[in-house]
Amino acid sequence: MFASLILDALNLEYLIYNPWLLLVFAFQVWMFVDAVRRQEWFWAVFIFIGFGLSAVLYYFFVYRAVPSATSGFELPGAHSRRRIKELQAQIHHLDKAHHHSQLGDIYFQQGKLEKAEVCYHAALERDSEDIDTRAHLGQCLLRQKRAAEARPLLEGVIAQNPKHDYGYTMMALAETLSTLGETDAALQMWRQVTAEHSYARAKVQLAGLYLAKNQPDLARTELKDVVADDVHAPAFQRKRDRVWVWRAKSLMGKLK
Repeated sequence: MFASLILDALNLEYLIYNPWLLLVFAFQVWMFVDAVRRQEWFWAVFIFIGFGLSAVLYYFFVYRAVPSATSGFELPGAHSRRRIKELQAQIHHLDKAHHHSQLGDIYFQQGKLEKAEVCYHAALERDSEDIDTRAHLGQCLLRQKRAAEARPLLEGVIAQNPKHDYGYTMMALAETLSTLGETDAALQMWRQVTAEHSYARAKVQLAGLYLAKNQPDLARTELKDVVADDVHAPAFQRKRDRVWVWRAKSLMGKLK
């Protein structure tokens, strides 16, 4: 159907009298381009030769398959299906700690937290001192609502390197402290993060603590920064921070 729609698209008069086909065509082009960009070759072929339903299925099963458990809490880096296969092969033949850890990072990004935890533990069995694995396991446990277990891992990493993972580990520790009800310690940690970085994730959560402590002016300053920075941010950053920008706007609405 996609191929036939391409031919129909060349006939402007036909599209004028059948505008719904233009919408279907635009949607399929969108999904086809996204499938190629993600190297989802099976889906790309399916969308190209299939009916409109194929694009709809791809939209819900692949394009929108963003895990809620880690949305807005991504680790630095990217992942792909091809990389998973590569790491699984390397683990089979070499069984190195860093391969297990890297595979855990990919599963974390995908929201498959139980699989990620298994990989991190496997990595620590082979290298118990690896700082990245300890930090990422701590974040994994935190996302599984196991803050008490995450705390010693994250605190150990911060004691060794406060700037680990560009401040991501410190943010995770601040979130852990908030979850455990230690808001004063969390507030201090968030201030430390925002003094060195302009992460929306940090500013919004710091603003939330300011509001909880009845300090609306300090909260407003942080939230305004988030909204202002979003206007000038590159596309990839706006996509990454959209959860936090939405929360910032929501909180600012309550301050008026």
